[in-house]
Amino acid sequence: MVSLILREKLYINEVILGTGFGIIIGPCAANIFTPRSWGSLENTITLEIMRIVLVTGLFAVGVELPCAYMKKHARSLLVMVVPTMAFGWVVIASVIQVLFPQLNYVSSLCIAACLTPTDPVTCAAIIRGKYATKHVPVNIRRILTAESAANDGLAYPFLAISIYLTVETSVQTAIGKWFLVGWLYQVILGTVFGAVLGHLFSKLMKICHDKGFIDRESYISQYLALSIFTMGVANTIGADDLLAAFAAGCAISWDGYFHAQTENDAFSSVIDYVLNCGCFIYIGAWLPFDDYHSPEYGITPWKLVLLMIAILFLRRIPFLLMVYKFVPEITSWKEALFSGHFGEQLQSSKSMGVGAVFVSSLALTRLPTPEHPPADQAQYLAATIQPIVSFVVLGSIIVHGLSIPFFSIGRGVHCRTTLSLVNLDVFPHIARSVGDGDVERGSTAPGVMSSGSAVDTLLTAERVSAGV
Repeated sequence: MVSLILREKLYINEVILGTGFGIIIGPCAANIFTPRSWGSLENTITLEIMRIVLVTGLFAVGVELPCAYMKKHARSLLVMVVPTMAFGWVVIASVIQVLFPQLNYVSSLCIAACLTPTDPVTCAAIIRGKYATKHVPVNIRRILTAESAANDGLAYPFLAISIYLTVETSVQTAIGKWFLVGWLYQVILGTVFGAVLGHLFSKLMKICHDKGFIDRESYISQYLALSIFTMGVANTIGADDLLAAFAAGCAISWDGYFHAQTENDAFSSVIDYVLNCGCFIYIGAWLPFDDYHSPEYGITPWKLVLLMIAILFLRRIPFLLMVYKFVPEITSWKEALFSGHFGEQLQSSKSMGVGAVFVSSLALTRLPTPEHPPADQAQYLAATIQPIVSFVVLGSIIVHGLSIPFFSIGRGVHCRTTLSLVNLDVFPHIARSVGDGDVERGSTAPGVMSSGSAVDTLLTAERVSAGV
């Protein structure tokens, strides 16, 4: 009933609201909804809920990107996805091992793999919001969205090598399985399968729509049906279903036809909003607060807080500051800093939230059930992975969810366009026309020269006032 005020005035999105509500109804407060009391089924249910939310979000990202976006921006994405993920993976694993010395470096890599993806669910909550529309250039929003979608699926290889090195007795066997299964089968096959399936459905649906075999309502419903179908088939054959869904979304809207037919309909936004709210309510109730103080495993609140701080400052920001000059969409160190901080949330409307919970739940399916005390390193990893990951998820939701409200309180935020040089009292109609639209680098307002200089603006103002 007050969502518009919270989202458009205070810039508080459904991610932090849903998580807060989940905590209230969860075991820490009202004890109405307690996912962790479901026994052996809890991890499976959590895994599948996160999978469905991620798949629909990734498919939506693929559909909503401009035509052939992945091809046109392949260079930038190549720099921002794999190298950035690898840097954060290695650095955060080192921090984890220092803070939790009972974990060896391979186990630390496994936990770091869960924290590597930035996920499209938290990203969408900011990118589609009023703040981003007014203040974040379209180029930045799009590249961060595409990056988040790609690195969500690419978390598989980082997790796979860690798991194989943990459970396999031979390093050679672990690396062999990682290359054949983790890369060739899951990643490459999943991507190709999703792209082919999306392309075929694009052609088929275009023919059916042109011939009048399908009405608009049924056409739009394919938005959800195709993402679930792609996930089901990819998961059945053992491929990377997240990358398959993203590739299918990109392929089905490669020529822009599918996007043109669905862009003015609210169905996809409503579905995405409902899934996001439900997912973060679930996460809020699922958080294992009692496990955040487990001295027997070396887990204490101050260590978790230090890990959270290290992740905020070391996971993405240093590397993006070093390589942003190779990314044409990022033109300054300030934009690189923004991309490094908010990229963690802009990636997937779902900050480091849904993706991290999904990957940690997936890791538990590959690890042995821990005894008390753990008999070996694999059991110790199984006992500690979710307390550590879930605390970082909670911290990420709080920090990124409240960053914009704190930044916007007490001061106005100026739009990053050439209109910043215009006296808005002289051109109030220009301020209104651009203030409610997208801010895109290189765009100009009526009466402003493409160079955007103050002299051009003043000359134009004089011509307008003189009636020229």
